[in-house]
Amino acid sequence: MAGAEATELTGTAGIPVPPQGGAGIPVPPQGGAVVPVPGTPAGAVPAGGVPDRSAPVGDAPAGAAPSGAPLSGTAPSGAGPSGAGPSGAGSRPGVAHRSAAEVLTWGRVTVEPALRAAVDGLPTPARLVAGYHFGWWDESGRAVEADRGKAVRPALALLAAEAVGGCVTAATPAAVAVELVHNFSLLHDDVMDRDTTRRHRPTAWSVFGISAAILAGDALLTLALDVLAGTGRTVAPEATRTLSAAVQRLIDGQCADTDFERRSDVTLADCVRMAENKTGALLGAACALGALFGGGSPGQVRHLSQFGSHLGLAFQHVDDLLGIWGDPAVTGKPAHSDLANRKKSLPVVAALQATGPQARELHALYQADAELTPAQLTHAATLVERAGGRTWSRHQADTLLAAAQEDLRAVRPAPRPAAELTALALLATHRDH
Repeated sequence: MAGAEATELTGTAGIPVPPQGGAGIPVPPQGGAVVPVPGTPAGAVPAGGVPDRSAPVGDAPAGAAPSGAPLSGTAPSGAGPSGAGPSGAGSRPGVAHRSAAEVLTWGRVTVEPALRAAVDGLPTPARLVAGYHFGWWDESGRAVEADRGKAVRPALALLAAEAVGGCVTAATPAAVAVELVHNFSLLHDDVMDRDTTRRHRPTAWSVFGISAAILAGDALLTLALDVLAGTGRTVAPEATRTLSAAVQRLIDGQCADTDFERRSDVTLADCVRMAENKTGALLGAACALGALFGGGSPGQVRHLSQFGSHLGLAFQHVDDLLGIWGDPAVTGKPAHSDLANRKKSLPVVAALQATGPQARELHALYQADAELTPAQLTHAATLVERAGGRTWSRHQADTLLAAAQEDLRAVRPAPRPAAELTALALLATHRDH
């Protein structure tokens, strides 16, 4: 960082919380407002900004916390002390709840039987590739215990249902559907990025071939919609439309992300919009679907959707930081993988739009025809940091976390799921993989 050393956040490997100020990049003001991106008209809500919260939320479930009350629970291990979270959106103790790690394990264990049952119905070739990708078996179909991912989205769906007074069993199809869509996107993403490693093992396309991986991803997408339709619930049509709209936004974001690799005129507003679509849309849909299947009111569904969308954009900021500075032994991806692919990620574009020699040198490296050497990749990461990109993304993640907390309060959620959603949000935005 130019002129100062970064201060590490306890428990957050590879992602320091930098001091105030960065070369040419505005630092978010205190109080939770998201920094406007260049080109935002005066008075307008910026891309990634905080929407209007004045609309009524409808009826809250019995026993829910009143609107505006502080959320209950404690921060997950490594996210700072209770009440002193990185965004100032802490939580009060007193409500018994599980840790974020326990919630993720619970979500995975709860959803996996239904997820496996759904995948078992696929044609054999697609089933083999999908099961390998999920970490259930090896390339020959022999059972293994591989890394199965964090399963954040299904956990969000289940907790959203509980937050509005619903039950986990009713929301399990929603959780399965969003996990199927997420993994459809990962299978295709690995092909497009030519990544050869995911979750510490070879990617599906590198084992089975590009065509097989693409077709398996297609199968998971159609299966997700089938799972929702097969519930027979009155909310199934709305849930299907919600998930379909999220997929369209995800594809729009992925198209933009791919297009950015060929463009030299990507603005910060373009990049934020891409991330909102690519990541925020599906996390918002996960929370909305959980709330729908949990019997939430329209206002509760809307606010939980916004909670997930804000969390998703914050999640992408952290993902982009890990794509540059993450430890390969922890992330399961090669070092500086995003820089090697010339990705116009959020911290990179923030750095490119800064003023100063670091931004100009970074631009020259990104325009070079030859593949970047390991030394050049390390230097590029240093340039992004010195130009202020790392600072900006870290602060944006914290500010978006505060906005997500505000939406969660507006739901007037049941205390325990509210505390666990808060713990998940803190973990997702202060993680090392």
